[in-house]
Amino acid sequence: MLVAGVDSSTQSTKVVLCDADDGTVIGRGQAPHPPGTEADPEVWWSALQQAGDGLLERAAAVGVAGQQHGMVALDEDGKVIRPALLWNDLRSAGAAAELVSEFGGPEWWAATTGSVPTASFTVTKLRWLATHEPANATRVSAVLLPHDWLTWRLLGGMGERSRAAAQPGPAERAGPERETPPVTDRGDAPGTGYFSPAAGAWLPDLAAAAVGHPVMLPRVAAPGETVGHTSWGAAVSAGTGDNMGAALGLGLEPGDVAVSIGTSGTAFAVSKVPANDPSGAVAGFADATGRFLPLVCTINAALVLSAAASLLGTDLDGLSALALAAEPGAGGLTLLPYLDGERTPDRPGATGVLRGLTTRNATRENLARAAVEAVLASLADAADRIAAACGTGPTSGRVLLIGGGARSAAVRQAAPGIFFSPVDVPEPEEYVALGAARQAAWALAGTPEPPAWPPRPAESYTGPAQPQVRERHAALRDDTVTWDERTGP
Repeated sequence: MLVAGVDSSTQSTKVVLCDADDGTVIGRGQAPHPPGTEADPEVWWSALQQAGDGLLERAAAVGVAGQQHGMVALDEDGKVIRPALLWNDLRSAGAAAELVSEFGGPEWWAATTGSVPTASFTVTKLRWLATHEPANATRVSAVLLPHDWLTWRLLGGMGERSRAAAQPGPAERAGPERETPPVTDRGDAPGTGYFSPAAGAWLPDLAAAAVGHPVMLPRVAAPGETVGHTSWGAAVSAGTGDNMGAALGLGLEPGDVAVSIGTSGTAFAVSKVPANDPSGAVAGFADATGRFLPLVCTINAALVLSAAASLLGTDLDGLSALALAAEPGAGGLTLLPYLDGERTPDRPGATGVLRGLTTRNATRENLARAAVEAVLASLADAADRIAAACGTGPTSGRVLLIGGGARSAAVRQAAPGIFFSPVDVPEPEEYVALGAARQAAWALAGTPEPPAWPPRPAESYTGPAQPQVRERHAALRDDTVTWDERTGP
């Protein structure tokens, strides 16, 4: 039996076709998304059809893991009102501050929703819409996350009865002939900012307060549930967010920390208890299995490496070779990697800063090394914040390095010194899509727990700690206020 997993990320759609019993990948597809911080969801659907051509129709079950947070606003006919605002669209930073203040401050948000919302969260984008596009805001009847919308499309769309069935009250008794309503899962829902992962329930008053009126929210499916079927008869799982999919694909266990270097950078861990971090750095998400997934996200990750490579007139392999030719510490160069603003720490107006440049250390090698160390130091900070928020102290399990940036030899070799820990790098794989496929296999099996797929082979890296790199990074992070932050964009 075959199952398909979909990773609909910011940059592309990837599909893997797997054996349902052990996760062996037997087919792959990929299609790009246009760049930008907003997108017509139809682009995702077209990319899914292209990436899944010759694969999806062979699957007995399909699961979708999608980029978190985005706002897909639908009118009463189920039509998309405006291009979806994506997680990396920071125009709602002011709305985030407004909502945090309006509803009792950071402590209230952390205790109620598990997170203190930043510009990435859907709730802030709804408030931005109400403020800046009031005509569109009044048309909003339903709000979906990106993976919800793609799952809905796989199920054939949302008709009048589906919209009614998703509302509480008499419509719940509409009868078995009604169409499948839109659904989400407990893993992705906390990224909206109006869901309580601890209670496992929506907070609809928050969504209504953000956009100005009540809106329909999708049903929250159980982790291993089959939520419907495709036109060719394949079972469809609940789907989840991309980080939750990666955790499931990696087989992450309590004590492990996964660090992903992709378009964004993330550090996340599986926990049996919810996180509560009033500082807002740690998002208290849930995983795709019924546990919790404290997560820290940075805006700047692999694109910092790409920018440094372009600046040095080389490609990513060339950047890696240059960085490996430099000593740890980059000759005293330290890069603050907030090239596109930053989410953790919450500094949407920040820019990059290079400190320590002299005539003695001004080499291509040192600049390349500084870029690699900057990304790793930022993510090591993120891992430390998770340990502090969960009260676990230093990481007790594995540090797993994944994502496109983990393919860099310089990143792999520098990571142990900056994380102060051995680092495992699993073999390159589309772990988000793999997790979505594992969830699809779970829905197909109908078992209490997901299938026990064997872990992927991993290469281990060790090295001496480099505390001076972390110390210089922390000093630059804490001392610097960039021109953009002082004056605004």
